[in-house]
Amino acid sequence: MPTVEKSINVHVPVRTAYNQWTQFEEFPKFMEGVEEVRQLDDTHLYWRTRIAGNDEEWEAEITEQIPDERIAWRSTGGTPNGGVVMFRPVSDVDTQVMVQMTYEPQGVVEKAGDMLGIVEHRIEKDLERFKAFIEKRGAATGAWRGEVP
Repeated sequence: MPTVEKSINVHVPVRTAYNQWTQFEEFPKFMEGVEEVRQLDDTHLYWRTRIAGNDEEWEAEITEQIPDERIAWRSTGGTPNGGVVMFRPVSDVDTQVMVQMTYEPQGVVEKAGDMLGIVEHRIEKDLERFKAFIEKRGAATGAWRGEVP
């Protein structure tokens, strides 16, 4: 399975960046192709996307969540994927957000897209949109401070 690793520095404290990332239902505001994310419970999410003209749905499970440090997940249906988002304070007012994701392209179109680096490019652009979103707001839209061991 291919792995993509991308990071970006955002000009908000680590707590603000982390808190915003826990607001999964806000992902369509900065993730291209994500139509809907619905939080089913503390550790399960429903995703609906439209990528390259294809509609996809799947559920994902949060496998680890440590406030202000990391959120790890894996899909439990649909296109196999998983990964971790890590948050590292760079200063009192700056945070590095790093996404490491593995995925398994399905079919000819997804495999061709993978060879062209489309997933890597999309993650990079999603991080740039997250940066713009959170820096413009200056505060998270909400927070979930629970822990998933």
